[in-house]
Amino acid sequence: MSSIFTKIIQGDIPCHKIAENEHFFAFLDIRPIAPGHTLIVPKVEIDRFFDLDNDLLSTIMPFAKPIATAIEAVVPCERVGLMVAGLEVPHAHLHLVPIQGIGDLSFANAKPATNDALAAMAKQIIAGC
Repeated sequence: MSSIFTKIIQGDIPCHKIAENEHFFAFLDIRPIAPGHTLIVPKVEIDRFFDLDNDLLSTIMPFAKPIATAIEAVVPCERVGLMVAGLEVPHAHLHLVPIQGIGDLSFANAKPATNDALAAMAKQIIAGC
C-alpha cells in the first residue's frame, strides 16, 4: 500500500507544494512545528532515511538548500533546523523547521494550520526559491 507521501506526490491528496524535481518533492507540513515547516520527500518510497541510496542521500541537501534559504528569508527565525525522525510516516523524509533554539525541534509544538495560512506561506517560500 502506498504511503500518504506517495499519494501526495502522485496528486491523490492535495498539498501546498514548494518544489519538485525528478527525485524529490517538497511541501508544507499540515501540522507544522512552526510556520514554514517543510517536508522534503524522495519520490521513491523507502521507509528508512538511511536506506536511501547514496545518490539520493548526496542530493537531498542541495535540493533542500534553496528551500531552507527561502524559509529563512520569509519566517523570522534564528535558522532552519533539520530533523529526520522517521517514525510518523513509513516513507523517508527530511523536516526543515524554522527555529529560534534547539528546543523548538519538537513535535510537541506542532499545531494544525489552516489551508489559507498554508497557501499564503507556500506562496512566499516559492517566491524566494
